[in-house]
Amino acid sequence: MKPTHSKTPTFRYFLISFFLSLPFLFLLFSLQPHFHLDPSTAVHPPPEYALNGTEDLKIRPGYSSYASYVQRQLNKTLNPRLRQIWTTRDWNRKIQVFVKFFDELKEKGLLSNESKALCIGARVGQEVEALKRVGVSDSVGIDLVPRPPLVIKGDFHQQPFADEAFDFEFSNVFDHALYPDKFVGEIERTLKPGGVCVLHVTLSKRADKYSANDLYSVKPLITLFKRSEMVHVRKVDGFGLDTEVVFRKKKDANEIQGS
Repeated sequence: MKPTHSKTPTFRYFLISFFLSLPFLFLLFSLQPHFHLDPSTAVHPPPEYALNGTEDLKIRPGYSSYASYVQRQLNKTLNPRLRQIWTTRDWNRKIQVFVKFFDELKEKGLLSNESKALCIGARVGQEVEALKRVGVSDSVGIDLVPRPPLVIKGDFHQQPFADEAFDFEFSNVFDHALYPDKFVGEIERTLKPGGVCVLHVTLSKRADKYSANDLYSVKPLITLFKRSEMVHVRKVDGFGLDTEVVFRKKKDANEIQGS
């Protein structure tokens, strides 16, 4: 006669508890944010993805996870040949161009020496150095790869700063944002009311091979900046980027855009 083995009461109670908890676990995971940035789980949007109201902004396909997107960006930022160029041959040339841009913004009253400034996606920090040279001494940059003292480590989809920390934010890497609404949302979160954001973007041609999105007009930017108004736009020649767009964060939630 074969011996029989009965399950212990403790094991039976475990099974009952596990099955009773399944609905709760399903609900918990279904409530996770859509733009969760855990590198192991965040995936690229589907091909030709566009946010509501932003048909002129297309997200490029090809990323299986957020980690794969970050790695592709690092492939450019950590490229030894490019970093050598950025810190030697291009260093002073780019600083001089940025100095011209920032001086013009000061003339328009969009930047001052008293501004606390942030450069987003600053790589080796030419734009930060340019801000300091025009008198904006309280300036810093963020990038996936830090380069102290000008650039600290930071992901522009999730800035490492408190709310309303800056008077001025500048970026020429909007095309590298996998999640443009998170990119803009973080700018608006960390800008002070009345603060200014300046973006250099390309509209007239496809951005470079490391870009995560393609922008075809300024309309999507107006849609994405929900707490700001566009105050200035012009053509520029900025290292392959052709348009400067300036937004000012509203001081009052009741302000009407464009007033």
